[in-house]
Amino acid sequence: MHDIRLIRDDPKAFDAALARRGIASHAAQLLALDEKRRALTTEAQTAQARRNEASKAIGAAKAQKKEDEAQALMAEVAVLKERLPALETEERALGDELDGLLAAIPNLPASEVPEGEDEAANVEVARWGEPREFDFEPKEHADFAPALGLDFESAAKISGARFAVLRGGVARLNRALGQFMLDHQAREGFAEIAPPLLVRDEAMFGTGQLPKFRDDQFGTLDGRWLIPTAEVSLTNLVRESILDEETLPIRVTALTPCFRLEAGAAGRDTRGLIRQHQFEKVELVAVTTPEQSDAEHEHMCAAAEGVLRALGLPYRKMLLCSGDMGFSARKTYDLEVWLPGQNTYREISSISNCGDFQARRMAARYRPAGETKGTRFVHTLNGSGLAVGRTLVAVLENYQQADGSVRIPEILVPYMGGVTELRPA
Repeated sequence: MHDIRLIRDDPKAFDAALARRGIASHAAQLLALDEKRRALTTEAQTAQARRNEASKAIGAAKAQKKEDEAQALMAEVAVLKERLPALETEERALGDELDGLLAAIPNLPASEVPEGEDEAANVEVARWGEPREFDFEPKEHADFAPALGLDFESAAKISGARFAVLRGGVARLNRALGQFMLDHQAREGFAEIAPPLLVRDEAMFGTGQLPKFRDDQFGTLDGRWLIPTAEVSLTNLVRESILDEETLPIRVTALTPCFRLEAGAAGRDTRGLIRQHQFEKVELVAVTTPEQSDAEHEHMCAAAEGVLRALGLPYRKMLLCSGDMGFSARKTYDLEVWLPGQNTYREISSISNCGDFQARRMAARYRPAGETKGTRFVHTLNGSGLAVGRTLVAVLENYQQADGSVRIPEILVPYMGGVTELRPA
């Protein structure tokens, strides 16, 4: 959510930042609405003050037996009494229109974010690990993992496309990955949370899924939403709060199912586990001060990278360009894991600094240390630490053997009860 006062202060800078996102200028339209609303506010305040003044004058005029003056004042008060509700209604309507426009505009990119229209302009900032050299042609997980328990056919009968049933060893490996990730992130200072999976409109608005991305979400019959990511539940833990600076940063993590309609992704990644309507993810969320948010962003990214390194999965770290970032982000790193079956890197985690964008939508503030008056908006950050299904894909493909079996990464063997490989049924 944007602050209209900041747009008033520097409309050219606001439009220039939007242009980096590939979005047309909005400042003139916003400021015209804001000016009309403020004029109505002033008119309503002036009318209310005059009504109060005239009401007092009526009694004085009657006390002095100035009936003509009293009658004129009463007529003026009657007109003002009738006019005030109309002014307030018009002011409220303009305010709602302005808020609606502000709520639909994405966050402004940080100055260090590279300019570009799409992923082609993203910048690689780091790379870890060397892709394994196979002595056979590596396969995509959708081609060999069904023999290990990855069942798309049963899921299609039950739920349709973009669902999967995990059986036996694959199901256990999926569970092991989630538990390992939670343990790892706890060691990185993130407190484990078991949050609700159903949330209200206000929560989805707070993190930016509503109103713009309504068509990408699964709604319920009672007006709630299935979470597309635990970011929604975790970030909204601080909504409508005033925190003490001493309590920051707040770092939380959760392993939850996530649900996405993916209305805008028709035809993409139709095979395998890469893009599902239902999947599991370990989410990381941090709430901190503006001064610490950049450092917190790096810490969160390192926490997610630690999972990939522990699993021995080669990856690269990408700084997203202005046109490829998510709606609420001001700066985003993507971690892309190597998938030998596709012979390419694919996103496995997106880690974003949202600045105060979500905090304004949630009314989440903090009181600076040593101050008794005045508050500031917190900064919020979120990221995957990691997407469990995509990590399962990466493990299956990177640790596949020529006979169709899959070695278990050493770090996961205790979580697998000592099992060291998955073998075809």
